[in-house]
Amino acid sequence: MGSLANSLLNEKYRPLSLDKFVGNENLKKTIQQFLNQNDIVNMLLYGGAGTGKSTLAKLIVHNLDCDSLFINASDERGIETIRDKVQGFASVASFKPLKVVILDEADFLTIQAQASLRNIIETFSRTTRFIMTCNYVERIIDPLQSRCQVLKIIPPTKKDVAKHLNWILQQESIEHDINDLVPLVNQYYPDLRKCINTIQLSTVDGGANDLYLRLDQSILVSSNYIDKVINILSARLKSNSADFKVIRQIIADSNSDDFDELFRALYERSSEYLPGKEGTVAILINEHQYKANFRIDKEINISSLLQQILNIKQ
Repeated sequence: MGSLANSLLNEKYRPLSLDKFVGNENLKKTIQQFLNQNDIVNMLLYGGAGTGKSTLAKLIVHNLDCDSLFINASDERGIETIRDKVQGFASVASFKPLKVVILDEADFLTIQAQASLRNIIETFSRTTRFIMTCNYVERIIDPLQSRCQVLKIIPPTKKDVAKHLNWILQQESIEHDINDLVPLVNQYYPDLRKCINTIQLSTVDGGANDLYLRLDQSILVSSNYIDKVINILSARLKSNSADFKVIRQIIADSNSDDFDELFRALYERSSEYLPGKEGTVAILINEHQYKANFRIDKEINISSLLQQILNIKQ
């Protein structure tokens, strides 16, 4: 093969069977038991970005004899979607033994939409099952959670991610050094989707139908940028000063569009840079991590958090 231009690797290698889904062995056994009966319970799949929630939901539907409806709730979050599309689908007769509704990114649904969905789940419980996915399960109202089996998608290990990426590269006959996958996995873990997308963007046509992987280091976030931020914050313990301009430049130079790892590091290591103020830091992190999911400028959002941390008196 000489080009990947017409082949999206994420879609091409989206698993259609549980044995191809990376990680979550215990969860896969549970789901397989449902599939063997051609029936499922209502499910709420939650976990971080790129860990396979949507893929697993689609995989389940693919292996059922059912009619299905897929809705991305980040685009259609209002009560009208639930009343018109979901209820309309659930109320129409089907020649299949089962109907399944996938509500992707259900944590974007409004409270009113979630309340309406709860009623629809109860009304059509004999014929229709619901699979919801979300990043933040706490945004799903309790009455809706109680009508689902809540299942956490655990990220595969870094070793499993690297093994899967290596397998894709081999399938595509892309020449590569397996050691090149280490910084890639470290950069985007646990987001397997981003890793695969980066492979696609970094594959070069060498001519004569030869493809090889050349990772552009400029598209990878420096693996130590988080340490740099923490070190600057920690230095304030000694000098009682820290330069926000320096921190802002580190964030800008990171080339990152996802600061989940930095959020986690700021939370877990808060005792290093603000001992005794861990609770105050946790509240700030929670507020800004919530805002990050509503598509505001993520660089500005994380920079604002860091400035507020700098403003906390020791």
